[in-house]
Amino acid sequence: MTIPDRILMGPGPCNPYPEAVEALGRPLLGHLDPDFLRILDETCEGLRTLFKTSNARTLPISGTGSAGMEAAFVNTVSDGDVAVVGVNGLFGERMCDVAARCGARVIRVDSPWGEPVGVDAVLDAARRHHAKVIAVVHAETSTGARSDVAALGAGKGDALLLMDCVTSLGGIPVEVDAWGVDIAYAGTQKCLGVPPGLAPLTINDRAWERRIERPRSWYLDLGMIGEYTGAARKYHHTAPVAMVAGLHGGLSAIFDEGPAAVQARHEECGQVLQSALEAMGLELFAAAGSRLPELTTVRVPDGVDSAGVRKALLERYGVEIGGGVGQYASSVWRIGCMGHTARLRNVTMLVAVLAEILGR
Repeated sequence: MTIPDRILMGPGPCNPYPEAVEALGRPLLGHLDPDFLRILDETCEGLRTLFKTSNARTLPISGTGSAGMEAAFVNTVSDGDVAVVGVNGLFGERMCDVAARCGARVIRVDSPWGEPVGVDAVLDAARRHHAKVIAVVHAETSTGARSDVAALGAGKGDALLLMDCVTSLGGIPVEVDAWGVDIAYAGTQKCLGVPPGLAPLTINDRAWERRIERPRSWYLDLGMIGEYTGAARKYHHTAPVAMVAGLHGGLSAIFDEGPAAVQARHEECGQVLQSALEAMGLELFAAAGSRLPELTTVRVPDGVDSAGVRKALLERYGVEIGGGVGQYASSVWRIGCMGHTARLRNVTMLVAVLAEILGR
């Protein structure tokens, strides 16, 4: 089967860094091979650098970003624990669902889709309900809006702060320790520029001491996985060695370029794309001042067939963008400039072919 070349500019996987692809194709190592364990240790250290944390327990969970979400909740909340969740899009809603399945009493604090999470409302709810956990999505993939996690960390009190940074890690600043984040998770397929399959996760000592001793999930029990590095490493399950090698390759690409330079590249691509879309007469969806550079949401013009335009982009030009979700499924496009895809040449091409299709 021939796989066609695509420029992946949707909200899902981006085009991976060549270093990640090359690493995936290397001869397979055993999961107990000393050379693999060295790669794993270097990968965990690289994740600490990107998360901006000194947490010893920083590791790639074997599963996509959704596995990271479940691991974060299943290890921190159980029957009767209060979880206050800021909801401003689909992934905040998923947090509520996962927390409820863990037995938590979920207090949902809603903000309009496209707006950042309301910090004061979330903190007020956490104080009134004596929350064990405050949970928030840093970069909401469904809307392209960024929320102020640092402000939540400053006012969290005794609660644990749990952050989803699936669409932000590696593309925009994430500062776990400085923001007071106790547990955070991400995914590999977005700004990290690696195929999907792993969920980077970090948990600090404060959250570790208050973790659930026997969580509902055996596979995602962080206590059984252990430190994941050095002498404290435990054998729990067979590590996805090829995926870890791919993540190691993607992190190497980021550090070779420099994390600050990578973030600047994402920022420039987002600014150029958003300015060009507005110059075409299109309306951006996320609130001004809270827009992500790596994921742009734009309203589909009246009378335009959203799915038809996306199909034309894919079939004529090999360019993939995403539709909206929920009530915005046919009225919003989601355009990603993440990882290796975040290049001005890709932005220029997308703007040109979208203008042609729309007749603008």
